Amino acid sequence: MFSIGALSRETGVKVPTIRYYEERGLIDAPLRTAGNQRRYGHAELERLGFIKHARDLGFSIEAIEALIDLQDHPDRSCTSANEIAAKQLVAVQEKIARLKRLEEELQRITHGPCGDGSSADCYVLASLASHKHCKGEH
Repeated sequence: MFSIGALSRETGVKVPTIRYYEERGLIDAPLRTAGNQRRYGHAELERLGFIKHARDLGFSIEAIEALIDLQDHPDRSCTSANEIAAKQLVAVQEKIARLKRLEEELQRITHGPCGDGSSADCYVLASLASHKHCKGEH
């Protein structure tokens, strides 16, 4: 059995987050000692590891809830899990594309002309002041 602090140390999930997951029903409410302390078992440790890994991969709480529901019903098709993962992949790819556009724009304005060297003639400041200086959408 794990206390909430031990569960936190074991998984790297902060105590308030564990409580939040418990409130959301992502992990079962723990047993309580006579002193009303939470006690978690190995199943909660594994579930919390699942949730943390999914969060590390960027899955939303709602997606994790759906994945847990599938995990709790092993007779269901894996299709839904694949669809959820595919949506997350698309979201990550879109973020990467946006970050690449941001990188290109920052490289461009960082290497822009400095004029006379004063901040009054600073290309970075002028670029940030107006999108008209931008090369493209970012």
